[in-house]
Amino acid sequence: MPTLTTIRMLSEHVGQTVTLQGWLHGSRSSGKLMFLQLRDGTGLCQALVEAATPDVFAAARELTQESSLRATGLIRGDARAPGGFEMVVTHIELIQKAADYPITRKAHGTDFLMNHRHLWLRSRRQTAILRVRHTLIRAIRDFFDSRGFTLIDTPLLIQSAAEGAGTLFPVDFFGEKAYLAQTGQLYLESACMALGKVYCFGPTFRAEKSKTRRHLTEFWMVEPEVAFAVLDDLAALAEDFLCSIVDTVLARHTEEFAVVERDTTPLRNIAKPFPRLTYSAAVDILRSAETAAQLDKELTGERRRLQEKIAALDGLIAEKTKAAKAWQQDKLDGQLLTLREEIRELELDVAAAPAHIEQARTFPWGKDLGGSDETILSRRFDKPLIVTGYPREVKAFYMKADPTDPRVVLNMDVLAPEGYGEIIGGSQREDDLSVLEARMRAEGMNPADYGWYLDLRRYGSVPHGGFGLGVERTLAWICGLPHVRETIPFPRLMGRMVP
Repeated sequence: MPTLTTIRMLSEHVGQTVTLQGWLHGSRSSGKLMFLQLRDGTGLCQALVEAATPDVFAAARELTQESSLRATGLIRGDARAPGGFEMVVTHIELIQKAADYPITRKAHGTDFLMNHRHLWLRSRRQTAILRVRHTLIRAIRDFFDSRGFTLIDTPLLIQSAAEGAGTLFPVDFFGEKAYLAQTGQLYLESACMALGKVYCFGPTFRAEKSKTRRHLTEFWMVEPEVAFAVLDDLAALAEDFLCSIVDTVLARHTEEFAVVERDTTPLRNIAKPFPRLTYSAAVDILRSAETAAQLDKELTGERRRLQEKIAALDGLIAEKTKAAKAWQQDKLDGQLLTLREEIRELELDVAAAPAHIEQARTFPWGKDLGGSDETILSRRFDKPLIVTGYPREVKAFYMKADPTDPRVVLNMDVLAPEGYGEIIGGSQREDDLSVLEARMRAEGMNPADYGWYLDLRRYGSVPHGGFGLGVERTLAWICGLPHVRETIPFPRLMGRMVP
């Protein structure tokens, strides 16, 4: 009986007859030969079916896209085939014939694909992204585990806000009002006083009414918290952390980066030290004449690229009218749809650019950095940028004031390069009980609601701090994706709960 194996393991079976079980990803015929593309979750394999084996050839012709099957045949090397190996099929066993699979070779819009996300996950691009996500998550855990951190599972149901009441999702908890957690940080502060170095890793929820490319209402975040750490310690930890996870993903996913068409050159430049700016210096950059001139130049380039893509669209339309074969028209339809979506995104960018330029030029000290501001700043560096010392009024109550300038706090945001913006936010925490209570009252909070949290400042308080990294934003940057909706298997966005 032939050995049952997987596509990933074919290199160990060259010259042997084996069985693969999976799904038909696609097929094409050239007279007396049929080329099947099989997928099994570990990769793609080209399977050659010859007309000289009429029963097998007839079975292959009956297969439809996404039909499940077992295929048996001889494995041989072929540099032209996906993965470098090919099966010469001697037997096909149909498990289930799929009828009218909705995601065909024809072009589909983003809304259609999102509504069929449960099936879209089967595409090469989506499986590539999910494989990178898996490695990224494992690399995150390995980094903290290898550094002596202890994993703490913090609650997803909470009684009060940590990041701002306006972004809470309310939940009925047996007749009491509760909320979905925005962060595990407050609980981690308790745990770090017991274990020194801790982290949590899980889903978090923000009810922000935002439809930007960077926002999800449910996302995954890793949050380390360290006793006796000050801001410089946290920045050094963040540098080591990002360098480690990027190196790990780069080493393991050459094929996946090729599938998503990610130029990895910028990622290979990620090394310590990262550039650093204070918030005030960042504001000066945003307001500067040099930045305004650079943004005007970039806008001119965006307008030129838009015109080039529109011209390319006209060319593809003309090409489609001349295409005689159905498969050629299907291929051109896909290219047309992709190009139209690129044009739509560019049009939005070009339309928004003048406002972003003006906002940067007139940026007031004391305002929090927005997405467009972070994009402007991060595009000026080829490494992640650490921005420190934000105004106290725009940051959370638990952040410690800078003793040298009480207007600002001892915090940091790490902005990913290439315009991706914030992927890490963190701070040194306020460890003085009276100062923290005063800040809470100034924020309109009742310290009595946080009695357990304030106990940490009553019984052996020490300097401490931590940060949070959003997995989806980080994955979007690493894979070079324009939108976070592809970075999580089943995204939850404002207005989208299905599937």
